[in-house]
Amino acid sequence: MKKIGLIAGGGQFPVIFSKAAKSKGFEVYAAAHIKETDPQLENHVHAIKWIYPGQLKRIIKFYKADGVTEAVMMGSIAKPKLFKTFRPDTKAISLIAGMRHTHDDGILRAVAALFKKEGITIKASTMMLPDILAKKGCWTKRKPTRTERKDIAFGWDIAKEIGRLDIGQCVVTGGGSILAVEAVDGTDATIKRGGKLGDGMAIVIKVSKPDQDLRFDMPAVGIKTIQIMDSVKAGVLAIEAEKTVVFEKEKMIELANKCGISIVGIDPEEVK
Repeated sequence: MKKIGLIAGGGQFPVIFSKAAKSKGFEVYAAAHIKETDPQLENHVHAIKWIYPGQLKRIIKFYKADGVTEAVMMGSIAKPKLFKTFRPDTKAISLIAGMRHTHDDGILRAVAALFKKEGITIKASTMMLPDILAKKGCWTKRKPTRTERKDIAFGWDIAKEIGRLDIGQCVVTGGGSILAVEAVDGTDATIKRGGKLGDGMAIVIKVSKPDQDLRFDMPAVGIKTIQIMDSVKAGVLAIEAEKTVVFEKEKMIELANKCGISIVGIDPEEVK
């Protein structure tokens, strides 16, 4: 039986991945984060170890004991919670101390390099689910208007820039203005803030970072995204094609059509 490690954060991605991996003949060994990872994950993996963020030695020991040599990293760790639950061990402290910047991408790449030295290769989070990536084109009955497309183009470069600076991956535009920029509060809170200011004209733009490492931290959307957009009357969701993870796509499109929301997957080369 093939083995794959899973370093799991919050959200539905770890469960979806584990189901797919199991169907392909893999045993999943999950390192799950206390107060973040969905407890239901236990029902879909071969073995699980619950840890706090920063307990790298426990993950490495867990994988080495079971002969796991490849792993994926996926799921969110809410930064406001992270400040309360972070319990770094000596490996984590040494890793952070040797870094010039402690941005998300930098930390994740450093963790991947550390695991590689320990004989554990971090693979792309989409390795079992290639069809989960967003496709190019308008997915919904309603297409963005000319004005909305101008707002998408206006916000696209801003979203890319905050990604480059490792601040966030989402902006909300409307009426030619930036209404909200994602920070530690996350995408959902950004949509709520920007949507309220947009007064029915809000456009949600979510992109990958310019130097996105496809092994981890990819932008993700799902039915919850549409539910929050509808609650603040946001009209368009623009996401980057082939670099955004999409959960429950059919249900997401069905709800968007019901709410009059447009969803469009965009090739960056075509943003004008």
